[in-house]
Amino acid sequence: MMKEAIRQFVEREEQREAFRQDGIRAWEAYQSNGLHATLEEADAWLSRLEAGEDVEPPHCHV
Repeated sequence: MMKEAIRQFVEREEQREAFRQDGIRAWEAYQSNGLHATLEEADAWLSRLEAGEDVEPPHCHV
């Protein structure tokens, strides 16, 4: 039981670190190129996904 708990803990921590690294890379990319999507664009996209539509994410712009 301890081995399983440790395995799950390590897996969660690895996923957390991967998520953190993705965020760092995204921030660095934004700082270097300024590409972004606005909150309104992202919100509209997420609303359409929630409604069951299969839509592409908004295009990034400066």
